[in-house]
Amino acid sequence: MTSDQDERPTDDRHPHPGSPVLEAILENARSRRQLGQRLNETGDRVDADLLSDIVRHGPVLEALLNDALDRGEIEDRLNVSRATSHRFTQWLDEQGFVKKTDGRLQLTGRGEVVAEEVLRFEANVQTAHRLTPLLDVICEDHREFVVEPFVDATVTVARPDDPYRPIERFISLVRESETFRGFNTTHMAPLVLGGFHQQLFDATDTEVIYLPRIAEKLFDTYPERAREAIESGHLALRTRDELPYGLALFDERVGIGGYDETTGLMRVFVDTDAPIAREWAERVYASISDDSEPLNERIDLSR
Repeated sequence: MTSDQDERPTDDRHPHPGSPVLEAILENARSRRQLGQRLNETGDRVDADLLSDIVRHGPVLEALLNDALDRGEIEDRLNVSRATSHRFTQWLDEQGFVKKTDGRLQLTGRGEVVAEEVLRFEANVQTAHRLTPLLDVICEDHREFVVEPFVDATVTVARPDDPYRPIERFISLVRESETFRGFNTTHMAPLVLGGFHQQLFDATDTEVIYLPRIAEKLFDTYPERAREAIESGHLALRTRDELPYGLALFDERVGIGGYDETTGLMRVFVDTDAPIAREWAERVYASISDDSEPLNERIDLSR
């Protein structure tokens, strides 16, 4: 996400700085659009043909990432002929990606880094492909969205014959959770879904951040129950003048919703229980929450 998150004070409300893995992902997200310029400044761009060859040799690099193998084991592992394994290993040796010890090939330090980056590239490309329905609807906000934490996410897309699939997925996760936090989640569960909001008021410790008009509409739609939930501390409503995609944090999973700008319906919901996704979501939520204000600062809850 953007660098202003790093300027946020750290206290009991806010998460501490992220793990090295998350920090690396975020730093890469901040700088990725300048990487080409930085590479040009070094005057040492990698030849496009070499990049293609590295990707093409991804399977053998991956095979050697965890184990040193001899030629026969490479042939068995990749189901290739002796001639093909010979070409593979010869190329790896020419590039300085492997060294031979006791008849077995082992990745060099350089080779390990290249192998890991090929896997990362493949994972991110595949994740981007799976998340296409989400990336297509969150528009410019996707520049601040990182795909790495969602490599194995569940992607639920609305279909012409079942337009409410994402909403149903979202509601099923709420029902399984004792706590819920989120922002811009009205499209995940429209205000007409009284049963869902009853769940929030009665059974779930909830904090939500809405656009001011949406928060006021929720309070107008369920005035007594919303007021009771707020006064009991069961529900915290906050507002912010602008919100990106919808973010939801459950007990065990985190999810992101993308909406149809014309109908307002949720077109896709992506959720995962990956720890790195949780860490990312906590950080994003804290950043948005810091820039929001309690609903009672905008309207009179005693009316």
